Amino acid sequence: MIPDSASYRLANARVHRSLTPGLAAIFDTDGFALVDIAVADGKISSIAAHGKSNAGAEAIDVGGRIVLPCFVDCHTHIDKGHIWPRKPNPDGTFMGALNATGADRAARWSAQDVARRMDFSLRSAYAHGTRAVRTHLDSVAPQEEISWPVFEAMRETWRGRIDLQAACLIGIEGVRDRKWFEKLAKRVAAAKGVLGVVTYMVPDLEELIDKVFAEAIKHGLDLDFHADETDDVAAISLKKIAEASLWNGFEGNILVGHCCSLARQPDLDVLDTLDKVAKAGLAVVSLPMCNLYLQDRRNNATTPRWRGVTLLHEMKARGIKVAVASDNTRDPFYAYGDLDMLEVYRMATRILHFDHPVGDWPKAVAAAPAEVMRLDGAGTLAAGGSADFIVFKGRSWTELLSRPESDRIVVRAGRAIERQLPDYAELDELMVG
Repeated sequence: MIPDSASYRLANARVHRSLTPGLAAIFDTDGFALVDIAVADGKISSIAAHGKSNAGAEAIDVGGRIVLPCFVDCHTHIDKGHIWPRKPNPDGTFMGALNATGADRAARWSAQDVARRMDFSLRSAYAHGTRAVRTHLDSVAPQEEISWPVFEAMRETWRGRIDLQAACLIGIEGVRDRKWFEKLAKRVAAAKGVLGVVTYMVPDLEELIDKVFAEAIKHGLDLDFHADETDDVAAISLKKIAEASLWNGFEGNILVGHCCSLARQPDLDVLDTLDKVAKAGLAVVSLPMCNLYLQDRRNNATTPRWRGVTLLHEMKARGIKVAVASDNTRDPFYAYGDLDMLEVYRMATRILHFDHPVGDWPKAVAAAPAEVMRLDGAGTLAAGGSADFIVFKGRSWTELLSRPESDRIVVRAGRAIERQLPDYAELDELMVG
């Protein structure tokens, strides 16, 4: 369908209001408009209401198919990805995931092992239509000396195809070793990364969070937290992070992931937390597939009774920037997944009710995470921007979200890529011994 030429025009394409800023067109009740998208020399030269533009040397009528910008996946763990065959979660619990991953990391995470699995993950994401990924890197000693150089090499290998960012990942208790944590922050800064920790309700939490902010300010780093990934109503580290941001006068970007316990807390506590999160300018990412998998898992005789996701609707109503992302793939934290952001959005729509109305929820997998990651021009379709988009078969939300869309067309810099998903058999040799 997409010609291998420098200039063409996609006619009769269906785009969404939330992802085409400034577009003058008639939008239907689901937020779609029919447009013509002109492409020239790898960029979008114009987007206009269908039939209002003659730009483009060759016109291709796409019959009202949905065209979305390439996805932005702002919370993944591609250093963990695909270890499930050799180290599964024995009981599906969060502690089972922690223990299994820790054992596998200590025994198997050489530079070659991490690089092979990272590259496999990125090839999957690229084939599905993702143009930017932020990955967390387990950075407990001595893994930080292995994984960060692998990440830096991988970022160069994938430059121009996937914008790759990394955030270090350690438990908040690791910050107590101040000299080591300062060294880690310096290492992250040298790699142009993001400073990240997992917060728990430890007695010295406020002091430790302050130290994290101090290192971020010292090195000019953005922050990325895992917070409150539990059903414990006493887990309020999201509130503590917001308070710390305010009293430190932090000016960088802060992304907080999970925040599951917020959905279990009393309304007055929730309102207080959300007001502080909004005032501090934090962004929040929910990981609907992984949270659904791990949270409220009890035993084989008990059905889970809550969804495990956080309060994205209430957050968005307060102007808090929100996103959804892939999180883990085929590792002890989530046995499934393929870094397909369409799957993430489909599941989020069902789990979190991103519908009736759809509103601007599509930004949660595109424009919103792009802003958090400081990616100018990503996550939207606009004249002058790079021609990075996906042409789907679906012509409405119900068509798009009812099928895998495995025959989607991914366009990068104006040209359709060869969508070749890697074969799991490539990893077989890493799963033995």
